[in-house]
Amino acid sequence: MAKKPEPNRKLIAENRRARFDYAIEDSLEAGIQLLGTEVKSLRTGRANIAESYASAERGELWLINATIPEYPPAGQFNHAPRRPRKLLVKNKELKRLMGAVEREGRTLAPLKLYFNDRGIAKVEIALAKGKKAHDKREATKDRDWKRQQARLLRDRG
Repeated sequence: MAKKPEPNRKLIAENRRARFDYAIEDSLEAGIQLLGTEVKSLRTGRANIAESYASAERGELWLINATIPEYPPAGQFNHAPRRPRKLLVKNKELKRLMGAVEREGRTLAPLKLYFNDRGIAKVEIALAKGKKAHDKREATKDRDWKRQQARLLRDRG
């Protein structure tokens, strides 16, 4: 199965661990409400979403624990690096996500933080189900086997 080519995006941060820890069921693109110094810091390519998650609180979606470091030239007008940031999604999508999290015990994990082709910061959020330890071992085994297959095919020509 061939991968679809991604549209023009400038990737800022990726949560590679999420694909290992969770079985991804569905993903969607969400806008993120940022301050000016946060955007400038993101444009330098510095951010970390590895330990972050999304949470539905007070009828809104929030990105918790994402780190966007301070922008040094801003001086005293800087932002807090780990503050909760509001995610912008349509009401219909928000209700669907909240329902899945409450009823089915799913998790909202951010996969990527990037600038789209118009230069607007976006977050790719996945509706995910946690994997058990044996599932993680199986995924590791499959990945190693695929790597070994590719190596054998490459060496034999």
